[in-house]
Amino acid sequence: MEQKFPGVASIPWDQPATMIDLDGKPPLIGTIRDCAVHFGLYKPHARAQARVLLTQPVHREGRKTRTWLLEPEEIEALAERLKRETH
Repeated sequence: MEQKFPGVASIPWDQPATMIDLDGKPPLIGTIRDCAVHFGLYKPHARAQARVLLTQPVHREGRKTRTWLLEPEEIEALAERLKRETH
């Protein structure tokens, strides 16, 4: 299966990360796995506002530099990956 976000697929589940939202709610400080689990519980409006700040940057296709911030579509890919790996 082709990965839509190959850089996201390589992030280890135990990597520290912080989930933030653009509404100013308190951040979730934990691991990538924690962020993916919580993202799956969010309502659509909250999902659109969510971002994940990484402790190690990942490659984003089409860009010369790596990124420290994951967008909602990339977080969704992480949540789907978690679902596939746990079921």
